[in-house]
Amino acid sequence: MHIMEGFLPATHAAGWTAAAAPFVAWGAWRINRVLRDHPETRLILGAAGAFTFVLSALKLPSVTGSSSHPTGTGLGAALFGPSVMTVVATIVLVLQALLMAHGGLTTLGANVFAMGVVGPFVAWGLYRLVTGVGAGMAPAVFLAAFCGDIATYMTTSFQLALAFPDPVSGVTGALAKFLSVFAVTQLPLAVAEGLVSVVMMNLLRRHAAGELALVPAFLKEARA
Repeated sequence: MHIMEGFLPATHAAGWTAAAAPFVAWGAWRINRVLRDHPETRLILGAAGAFTFVLSALKLPSVTGSSSHPTGTGLGAALFGPSVMTVVATIVLVLQALLMAHGGLTTLGANVFAMGVVGPFVAWGLYRLVTGVGAGMAPAVFLAAFCGDIATYMTTSFQLALAFPDPVSGVTGALAKFLSVFAVTQLPLAVAEGLVSVVMMNLLRRHAAGELALVPAFLKEARA
């Protein structure tokens, strides 16, 4: 759901940058605290970042000026919390804009807000809710990744609708059109992301159990 370089009007690009900036600053503080208190989790955080980079780089053509792809932020949000993934998503989006022409620097704020703020916060909330009612790890991770992906695509659709309202039906009509076009590719991608995220979590639990025990999500479970 990266919006391409130069596609948004300047005022919209600036507005979304201002909206995303406080979350990025908070996330930078949060990452510093997590790594200071538990430096052993650096490898897990790196794995979450690599997971986000790889999945979000798998783009498919979709709405003009944007694309459909998994986000990869749900897993990291479940493990480290949403604010950490805001920074991770920002780094990923900058690298993809510079190295792959995927997204852009002028639209970075809008892309960060969708993929790095809304998506991770929704994913984290779902993960905490599902684990809080006693469901297993697999359904919690799946729902976190799936819903985080869907929330990101809905936010991007809203951003595009605000920038390019329908001449007749306005923002509401444009939003319905963007959502319907995105849904064709995004719904199956969200299911795939949920399944892949569960596989990744199982691999981490099998091969990095010691480090995984120190990430915020598992520390909270241990205290419960």
